Formats: sequence, structure tokens, C-alpha cells
Amino acid sequence: MNTIEKIRKLARNKARRIVLPEYDDKRVIEAAAIIRQESLADPIVLTPDKIDQREKERYIEEYYKLYQTKDVDLDTVKKLFSETLYYGAMMVRQGKADGLVAGASHTTPDMARACIRCIGLDERFTIASSCFIMDVPDCVYGDNGTFIFADCGIIPDPNARQLSCIATCAAELANKVLGLTARVAFLSYSTKGSAKTKSAEKIAEALALLKEQSPSILADGEIQADAAIVPEVAKIKCPDSPINAGANVLIFPNLEAGNIGYKLVQRLANARALGPLFLGLNKPASDLSRGCSVEDIVDCVAVTAIRA
Repeated sequence: MNTIEKIRKLARNKARRIVLPEYDDKRVIEAAAIIRQESLADPIVLTPDKIDQREKERYIEEYYKLYQTKDVDLDTVKKLFSETLYYGAMMVRQGKADGLVAGASHTTPDMARACIRCIGLDERFTIASSCFIMDVPDCVYGDNGTFIFADCGIIPDPNARQLSCIATCAAELANKVLGLTARVAFLSYSTKGSAKTKSAEKIAEALALLKEQSPSILADGEIQADAAIVPEVAKIKCPDSPINAGANVLIFPNLEAGNIGYKLVQRLANARALGPLFLGLNKPASDLSRGCSVEDIVDCVAVTAIRA
């Protein structure tokens, strides 16, 4: 059973209510039918007839009260709620839905703003980030080709604290969704001080913060990608590494590296890249690539249902 099959099996019959605001996308409609047929979740395709106008007014009022001090006027808020994304995100905030999946016709920045402002941030971290579940066929590394890549979608140049938070969230997702014991690698072009730069120092600081805040998580850094996953390389570069070349959660030093890395693996290794899955929110939400397939939507809903 591959990773995607395991995810669907775990999601099945949980009856989580997942809102899909992009009702006018044919892929979303087709995905919702599959989700119902396989009992992966209770999908709420948010067509205009499902918008409760009185509830919408309450959502607008609540949002305005939250953000009016940030120079957001009422007309601006009403414009945000003129389409379904913000309404769907507020449904999750209010417990009307257990999670949200969108992005087929919205950019990641649009998605991130709606989710951060409506669903809110987990007070443990106070930042939002994202990850991908990577399922690499015929791969002996990670957990038989299963990895978490983070952050590949939101924070352009994370500082040490942010890297530590990203790692904690990604490790928690690996355990809850995939049932894996996380082995975290903070990736760099340097391994254990082989390069003396501010970037390498930042990553070493992130590892120290992670060990302080979450000592039970197995982690190492700064470490090059091959040393993190290839035993023969690890024996040379970091023979005493606690992750022992078994990294399955890869934390990239910045957004450029993360985004480039996941897309290269996806295309060159024919891997499934499931996400971006938002991390650090009060309740789960998943972004979608605007080029997503129906299967991508189905599987993002399944992950969101498991997390809910």
C-alpha cells in the first residue's frame, strides 16, 4: 500500500466536513463526487445557494471588528466576502466546517491571507508555513520514498525561530497524517560547520531551538541533502548524526530552495507532491496548485480530514 492509499484509508468514514469554496471549477465538482463515493469526507461545495446571507453579514461584522485597526474599511471587507473563499474560511473559524481546501483558482498569497486572517494562527507558533507530502516511486530513501518538504510556499527567508517552528509543525504532520516517526534534517550547502557563513549559523541555531522546545523530535543540521538521506555519504560527512541518514522531514533554508526542490523531485522523479498543506493554523487548511488534478484535490481533502 503506497502513501496515498494509506492516506485515503485513514480518512475514510471520519465524516469530517471540508469546505470547497471554488464551486465553479469542474475539477472541484468531480473531486467532490469521488470524495463522497469513497467516504473520505463530507465535502461542502460552496455554491451561492449555500450562502446564508444573515451568516455572511455576521462574518463581515466579525472580520471588520478584528481588522479595522489595521486600516481595513467596511467596503474592503464586503468586497472580500463578495466571493466564497473568505466565507468558507470563516465557516472553519466558527466550527461550521472542519477544514478548508482551495487554490484551484486562487493564488497561494490569496489563500494564505484568507486562512491566516479567518482561521487564525496557532498561538504556539504565531506563524503560518506550508509543506508538501512527497511520494517518490521506487525510492529507498526517507520512508520508502515518503518525505515531508517544508517550507515550500509561504515564508521567503525564515529566521532561526521560524525554521524551528516549521520543523515542529512538519514533524507533527508526519506523525498524525502518515504515522511516521519524524527524522528532521535542516538542509544546507554545509554539513556540521564545513562552511562558516551566516546561513549555516542560522540553521544551527534553528536546530538548537528545536532541541530546546521539542527535545523528543529526532533532528540534525546544518546538513547537506545527500548526507541527510544517503548512508554512504553520512558515514563520511556526519557519522554520529542522530537521524542516521534516515531523514524523512526536510526543512529547506528558504522559500527558493524549497520551491525549486519539490518541483525538481516532482518532475524528475515522477513524484506525487501533495499540497501545499498549511501549517501553524488553528484548524487545517490546504492550498492547491492552480494546475492541480482532480486526484490532487481528492487527496488534499483526505489529508485535511485526517488533520481535523
